[in-house]
Amino acid sequence: MIHQDLSEQELIRRQALDELRKLGIEPYPAAMFPVNCNTQQIIKGFKGEEGNFQDVALAGRLMSKRIMGSASFAEIQDEQGRIQIYIKRDDLCPGEDKTLYNTVFKKLLDIGDFIGVKGFVFVTQMGEISIHVREITILGKSLKPLPIVKEKDGTVYDAVTDPEFRYRQRYVDLVVNPGVREVFIKRSKVINSLRELYNSRGYLEVETPVLQPIPGGAAARPFITHHNTLDIPLYLRIANELYLKRLLVGGYEGVYEFAKDFRNEGMDRTHNPEFTVLEIYIAWKDYIWMMDFVEEMLEKVALDLHGTTKVAYGNSVIDFKRPFNKLTMVDAIKLYAGIDISEMDEKQLVEACRKMGIETNETMGKGKLIDEIFGEKVETHLVQPTFIMDYPVEMSPLCKKHRNNQNLTERFELIVNSKELCNAYSELNDPIDQRERFSEQLRLSEKGDNEAMFIDQDFLRALEYGMPPASGLGVGIDRLTMIMTNQPSIQDVLFFPQMKPEHPQVIREDGAEAYQAKGIPIEWIEVLKKLGYITVDKLSEVKAGKLANDLNGYNKKNKLGLKGLSPQEVETWIGA
Repeated sequence: MIHQDLSEQELIRRQALDELRKLGIEPYPAAMFPVNCNTQQIIKGFKGEEGNFQDVALAGRLMSKRIMGSASFAEIQDEQGRIQIYIKRDDLCPGEDKTLYNTVFKKLLDIGDFIGVKGFVFVTQMGEISIHVREITILGKSLKPLPIVKEKDGTVYDAVTDPEFRYRQRYVDLVVNPGVREVFIKRSKVINSLRELYNSRGYLEVETPVLQPIPGGAAARPFITHHNTLDIPLYLRIANELYLKRLLVGGYEGVYEFAKDFRNEGMDRTHNPEFTVLEIYIAWKDYIWMMDFVEEMLEKVALDLHGTTKVAYGNSVIDFKRPFNKLTMVDAIKLYAGIDISEMDEKQLVEACRKMGIETNETMGKGKLIDEIFGEKVETHLVQPTFIMDYPVEMSPLCKKHRNNQNLTERFELIVNSKELCNAYSELNDPIDQRERFSEQLRLSEKGDNEAMFIDQDFLRALEYGMPPASGLGVGIDRLTMIMTNQPSIQDVLFFPQMKPEHPQVIREDGAEAYQAKGIPIEWIEVLKKLGYITVDKLSEVKAGKLANDLNGYNKKNKLGLKGLSPQEVETWIGA
């Protein structure tokens, strides 16, 4: 049996559990309770003069008790809200035996217990709509006490705000913080608003594989697992793009999917390793058409949720009224960074980054260097919805070249509150061009870029059968929900965000001397351990280029100020 250290409150509740069973009351009954209404139906619909709600059956959690001798008040909470209940001893126990009131209700029922009540609705002398209880049934005994939160007239006092507790024990957060439930109701409305639009256009909702032999469709580090029967590695998808495009090849002209994607990367206020993305691909369209569609889509979501296009987020008010601002990537960098990247090669970009104090390393190609400049110098200025258009070809391996400039692509990202919300292309359907782009990604991978795309030979084969011209769009549903519900962190819009283990396992870890024996500078030892290389043996499992890229990335992200590493330096550690 698993050992538990129980608090005094938990022990008392277990004693109450035993006492109930001694009285012949099953605290976890199997039979259904015939609920016929909810709290909001009663509160909004009760009219005393009409004599309605005179035979109600309601179930929920007991959230407060006020014992007053032979009569008591309490509050019961269901999914819709709270309502007061009134319990009079002689009405609950009309016979000689008063145990149900004197012992069960007064002594053995605790805050958090699930109960069912039957009775009639009335208004107290204080003017509060309440249920006069004739019958009470225990439906589920709570063995752990809830945090104490006071609520009066819809206002919550002493709310539970500790994020560690709220995210780790979301089930309790939902009980004691009613506003949290509303966030997730709105999340569902966001998705339904989008789905309603897509279905009205005749687009088909589909499902594509989560386990994939090649993690394609994006530049990101995948999670990897192993299929025992086939004896092959499989990857949790980082994007569903390539499968949806295969469906365009197959003849569908509009497909979309709300997908769970997974990326084995960092966690912060806007990133979780598991996240929800909407991807939609429409034949015969281009990225110009898609910009109009995105404006229509987001304006609709704002209106459906708030009745206005203006949405409060933090200290800002973001207006989703059409049309949105538009800037090319080159013009945005020229405007906010003061440099013209349009004719720069890789060496010139490295030098430009150096002058602006932007850290680089040898694994970065032209696309990543431009992305670094944009992230450091431009994004923070873009609070209102702004389309950033016409990305350099090196940044977009799955995107069609620009019709007027072969050095650019027909791609846009929608930036809202300084973060990417949408990413869209005129999709590349030239199989020869696509093969060349994948080859460039292979070159970056060999340099140590662990976010370079894999080459998907089956996708290239599908393209060779012919894919119609199309535009595709990806929308971060979690970030969209954050904005639409005014939540500062992605953890606030995920029911169960990824957390560090509550009770971490004890794992063998090498001391500093083992790393120093391999010639590793002492300042890099802690960084290696933070990245999971807790023994020197683990270094043999990774390529030098990838490890150098990981270390330099960690150094930059955490502003450690360490001197950058080359793959050659790291190779000496691994080979030592």
